[in-house]
Order: sequence, then structure tokens, then C-alpha cells
Amino acid sequence: MARAVTTRHKTIATIAAWIVALLIFFPILYTIITSFKSEQEAIAGFNLIPSGTLESYAAVEAQSGYFKFFLNSVILSLGSTVLALIVSVPAAWAMAFSPTKRTKDILMWMLSTKMMPAVAVLFPIYLLFRDAGLLDSRIGLTVMLMLINLPIVVWMLYTYFREIPGEILEAARMDGATLWGEIVYVLTPMAVPGIASTMLLNIILAWNEAFWTIRLTTINAAPLTAFISSFSSPQGLFWAKLSAASTLAIAPILIMGWFSQKQLVRGLTFGAVK
Repeated sequence: MARAVTTRHKTIATIAAWIVALLIFFPILYTIITSFKSEQEAIAGFNLIPSGTLESYAAVEAQSGYFKFFLNSVILSLGSTVLALIVSVPAAWAMAFSPTKRTKDILMWMLSTKMMPAVAVLFPIYLLFRDAGLLDSRIGLTVMLMLINLPIVVWMLYTYFREIPGEILEAARMDGATLWGEIVYVLTPMAVPGIASTMLLNIILAWNEAFWTIRLTTINAAPLTAFISSFSSPQGLFWAKLSAASTLAIAPILIMGWFSQKQLVRGLTFGAVK
């Protein structure tokens, strides 16, 4: 009897999980379907059967040059991730293994910056970028993406590092390990799953960032988020072309997420079970 109840609960949970997953994925699916329609079909109404035309993709590529935006997205995402790790690994190490009575306050203050509306600091940041000559530059936008995601990166790494026994690092110090050696050769290898999942999450966040990329770039450093917004014009929205542009923009990150899902899940559950 108990086994039958358990099986029923598992079945209900599986069905509920599939329903939630389909609800979450449906907007992406409908965007992909719409990208294979003509403009007339796209605005005609709800329809899950595309005509299979590639005219929207051809128009998108002819109009804007997808690969330039794609290259910018890759450079900005990877560059901001590397910078974030360079800054956050020592910071998380210090707060995890040498905490003070203000450590939790500092962590909460860092996280609270993510709660502030970005538009509230748009004007001063725009002026800073303008005066520093960083508008529409890859360097400036890379630093900006690193800064806005840094609180989350530090929090995640701090959580992972806290799961590593401090006695291991003490043993390394007794064996003569320097501070740099302790971080690079002892701590980092033990926290590879957590660091990998943090990198993946930061890449996704940087890839999807739209507010700052649209407002701090025009042509030279514009990533795929700006590429999508370019299909909104005073003449109106071209739904099929906009869907094709959106599909081209999300396809790389969806593929990366699909192939790295095991590493991401492993990292997010790192230290949960001992």
C-alpha cells in the first residue's frame, strides 16, 4: 500500500514538473515557431504550425550582420566572467576562511545593490563612461557587466568555499604553502564544481543583459541583446524578423546550457550532501 502511494506521488510530481517546464519553455518555443513564418502569418494570430520559410532569417542576416554581434556577446560574456572570478575568488576566500563580525553585513550590502533599479544610476554611470571614453567600447561594457554580476558571483563562491573544511587549508599552510599557493593549488581545485557553475551562471547573466548593453553601446561593442532591439522601429514591430533575431540570439546560450546542465546542477548542489 505504501509503495503504491509513493508511486502515485512520484507520478503526480513528474506530471507537475513537466507542466511547469512546458509553461516556462512555451514562449521560447513559440518564438522559434514564429521565426519560420512570413510577416503576414506572424501577425495573423496564434498558430503553432509554421510555413517553414527562412525569409526572416535571410532578412535578418542581410540587414544587420549577426556574427559581429555574436562575437561581441562572446567577448563580453567571457571577459566579464574572467574578471569577476579574478576579483571574487580572493574576496570569497577571505570572507569564508577569515571572517569578521562584519562579514555577513558586507555580504548583505553587496547583495542589496542588486535590488536597486538600474535606471536609478543610469545618468551618473553614463556620464562616467562618457568622460572616460568608454561609451560603445568592449572594455567599458566588460567592466560594467562584471560589476553588476559581482555580488552574485561572490555570494555563490562564498557559499561553496564555506563547505570546504578549513583544516585542509591549515594543513597546506603548515606544509609551507603561500597565500597564493593556498588559493590556486588547494582551494580552487577542491571547488571546481562550484566555480564552474558560477562561471556558467555569470556567462548566462552577461549574455542576457539588455539594459546596460543597449544604453552604453551603439555599433562597435553592441552584443546580441542590442541586435534584437534593432528590429523595433518607428514603423512598428516585424514579428517574424524579431522572432528570427531572438532565436539567433538565444540559440548559442541554450545549446551551451543544454550541454553543461550536468555541470551546472552539480555545482549548484556542491556541498549539499556530505
